[in-house]
Amino acid sequence: MEDLYREVIIDHYKNPQYRGKLEPHDISFEDDNPLCGDHIRIDLRIDKDSRVNEARFDGHGCAISQASADLLTESIIGKSLEEIKTLNKQDILDMLGIELGPVRLKCALLSLKVLKAGIYGLGEASDDLVE
Repeated sequence: MEDLYREVIIDHYKNPQYRGKLEPHDISFEDDNPLCGDHIRIDLRIDKDSRVNEARFDGHGCAISQASADLLTESIIGKSLEEIKTLNKQDILDMLGIELGPVRLKCALLSLKVLKAGIYGLGEASDDLVE
């Protein structure tokens, strides 16, 4: 089963469906993982009901960070900002479907950290946002 998830990760890394930038956007935030150099930017367009109607990510990094960003971006389209605020570390791990060590966990959670910092309108992302 883990091999299937590894294939999904590689596919999302090599063929991301949601890579790009939205101009104009309603919410945009970017940050990096100083431990490894991964970088993620997430742009959102929000409708009048506070739901995400378009989302894109951009950046560079390892397969885990980029696949996680693509999977997360896909999963939030149609969700309300309040629903997105409830996403947590386990949601990302469930999307990826594999066990991760502490270093790879930071890679996987970067996109969630960026997303939540943007939604909360924070000037700086914090690891506290993904617990």
